[in-house]
Amino acid sequence: MEILAGFLIALAIGITGVGAGSITAPILILFFHQSATDAVTTALVFGTVVKLIATPIYLSRGHVNFSVLKFMALGGLPAVVIGSFVLNSLDQKAMSRPVLGIVGLTVLVTAAATLWRSLTPKIQAKPVALKWLPWIVAPIGFEVGFSSAGAGALGTIVLMRYTSLVPAEVVGTDIAFGLLLSVFAGGIHASMSGVPWPMLGKLLLGGVPAVLIGTQLISVLSPRKMRLVLCVWLVYIGGQLSWRGIVGSQDSKPAKPAASVNK
Repeated sequence: MEILAGFLIALAIGITGVGAGSITAPILILFFHQSATDAVTTALVFGTVVKLIATPIYLSRGHVNFSVLKFMALGGLPAVVIGSFVLNSLDQKAMSRPVLGIVGLTVLVTAAATLWRSLTPKIQAKPVALKWLPWIVAPIGFEVGFSSAGAGALGTIVLMRYTSLVPAEVVGTDIAFGLLLSVFAGGIHASMSGVPWPMLGKLLLGGVPAVLIGTQLISVLSPRKMRLVLCVWLVYIGGQLSWRGIVGSQDSKPAKPAASVNK
């Protein structure tokens, strides 16, 4: 099952540029019962490897705009470091439910962004000066460091709205941006909490060939239709995680001490 999950996630990344964090971490939490911290670490390292394969393909096609990427990195990289340290500094046992809720909410926001992007025939671009991009993408960087989610869907929305890049450059530049965030955040998480290698290895067995297939299918399949399907899935898993966070907070009251037994 883990190999199949890795295959499907990487296929979505290769075709749409979305999914490395927003799908991987929730699936690992909901279906494979990893802790939030382990799931975020696994998702970031998995995303790094997959995007290391996908990014050179987009580079060879000239679809990465380095001028825009530089300014995105200026805001995203410091923020992703801060988000990573914030998550690792929390008391994981005490904060597990709130973290689940935050991850779930992020996935729901990602789903909304993906839906808006897919249903809007042409997003009206209002390019801003590149000096403002670091401030616009900094919250995305923080969220990636904290939950591993957001770089794909939210990053593409920023690029489509605030730059004049053509669609192919939007996907390529955002995948390169996501790679930078994953490298920094994944390295921090791995050094502080370790890497769940057995799970990661199975995901990569399915993910490595799938991302190669996905980057070739982008000219055959409709990324828009794929994002719509992805959006439905994101709404489901985001809602499940948010519900766990709410229910868990209600169930987190300390249990009554057991009655003592008289000898």
